[in-house]
Amino acid sequence: MANLKLTDVAKSYGGTKVLRGIDLEIQQGELIVFVGPSGCGKSTLLRMIAGLEKITAGTLEIDGQVMNDVPPAQRGIAMVFQSYALYPHMTVRENMAFALEIAKVPKAEAKAKVEAAADTLQLTPYLDRLPKALSGGQRQRVAIGRAIVRDPKVYLFDEPLSNLDAALRVATRIEIAQLKERMPDATMIYVTHDQVEAMTLATRIVVLADKGISQVGTPLELYETPRNEFVAQFIGSPAMNLLPGKITATGERTEVALHGGGRAISAIPTEAGDMGREVKIGVRPEDFVPTETEFIYEGQVDYVEALGEVTLLYFVAEGKQPGVIAKLPGIAREVRRKTVRLTADPAKVHLFADGLSLFHC
Repeated sequence: MANLKLTDVAKSYGGTKVLRGIDLEIQQGELIVFVGPSGCGKSTLLRMIAGLEKITAGTLEIDGQVMNDVPPAQRGIAMVFQSYALYPHMTVRENMAFALEIAKVPKAEAKAKVEAAADTLQLTPYLDRLPKALSGGQRQRVAIGRAIVRDPKVYLFDEPLSNLDAALRVATRIEIAQLKERMPDATMIYVTHDQVEAMTLATRIVVLADKGISQVGTPLELYETPRNEFVAQFIGSPAMNLLPGKITATGERTEVALHGGGRAISAIPTEAGDMGREVKIGVRPEDFVPTETEFIYEGQVDYVEALGEVTLLYFVAEGKQPGVIAKLPGIAREVRRKTVRLTADPAKVHLFADGLSLFHC
């Protein structure tokens, strides 16, 4: 397996820049997940690593060897596509063995590799079936098996679960997580638009935005200490609430007077020079707590989604500000059209100025 390094990588189509300044090191055994909004370049970056897109500038190294001009077949990379890309006239065994036949691997060795991969992926009973006789999840496992038999340095997954229904996505996601546990030295890069996949599978998440990397970190690092407003609202569902206000007291605990009339205390320290600074406080919907006394936010509940284990409260938007969302445990009854006050633990209150988190300043 392999280490991978991207240094100042950029991609342009003619005069249109798609990616720029990509610096990233991936260690052997990591499962790195690329996430970001549609059109941010995550699949393009994956295809550049695979060699399916030419790198405009910068360098890609695998185990210290520059790969910019190395053909895809010689990079030691296997890619799993969302469309499975299986040959419909071939059995599972034949699909998994095809790349080995092209590489002229001896038949006995190829047979052993296919059977070992099938055992790992629990595909042994299906080896002699055609793809049309398999479920979507089983077909995706065949596509993964076809990658495993090649024993690549790096595995690339391009939204492999996007064609599956909700139940199959959950089951196959768990299978991929278990596969990674069985292959601890495998280096994997995974592209998805699904936050649950990213948060549950990743060793580290790479958030792409504005043609570059917005933040890299473990799932909990991105959730608990986002570096900027974009990451704060992109990671987590529903998105983090951002409310404008002004710092009215500094020190180890910062006090903010909210423009909507509330008051927030944050455990993020500030200095005397921050007094009067315009900021936004960030509170995740699940961190809000109803209160009868001092509050961060007070508003009228416009809509309620009772999901059983949690209840989502959507508040009436004020002016140009988006409506606040609170995610409360259990069932909140008879709150629609009512005025509700919300507060939060100071340790869960984030502070942002000029789009950046004050936690990292």
